[in-house]
Amino acid sequence: MSTTQSDRLRGLLEPLVAAKGLDLEEIEMSRAGKRRMLRIIVDSDEGVELDACAELSREVSDKLDETDVMGEDEYVLEVSSPGADRPLTEHRHYVRAIGRLVKFQLSAEGEKGAGELVARILDADDEGLDLEVPGVKGRKATARRIAFTDIAKARVEIEFNRKDKKEEEA
Repeated sequence: MSTTQSDRLRGLLEPLVAAKGLDLEEIEMSRAGKRRMLRIIVDSDEGVELDACAELSREVSDKLDETDVMGEDEYVLEVSSPGADRPLTEHRHYVRAIGRLVKFQLSAEGEKGAGELVARILDADDEGLDLEVPGVKGRKATARRIAFTDIAKARVEIEFNRKDKKEEEA
């Protein structure tokens, strides 16, 4: 997708998404046979309900039909929330991942050098993250602080056996 088309789409769609109390995370355009696929990824601090995606999809479809931003070719529209294992790239992603286990790729410029770290996010502020690094072989977990500038990549790890906060409160 050209930058111009991407910018036009973002400018057109951001007000619709924001009106629903959501963040426009990503706009992807790809080919699916003869058709094009327009995928719009939205999120919020509370997550995204399926009904909200469906309602937003109808509004986006209507808005795209009113304009020529997609041109004359057919396309398929998909509005969804990001997958559980999507990369963490924005400050708000880290805040939303508080309490979750995350795999970090640390940059070579970091305080302790490059490498991989799996830790639970305890808190996030403007400069970095407070983490709990799980203990190995029965050892106690340790606290660690990393700066955002030391993170090359980060992705939430899927945990199947961890109780959700909501479950623990019930």
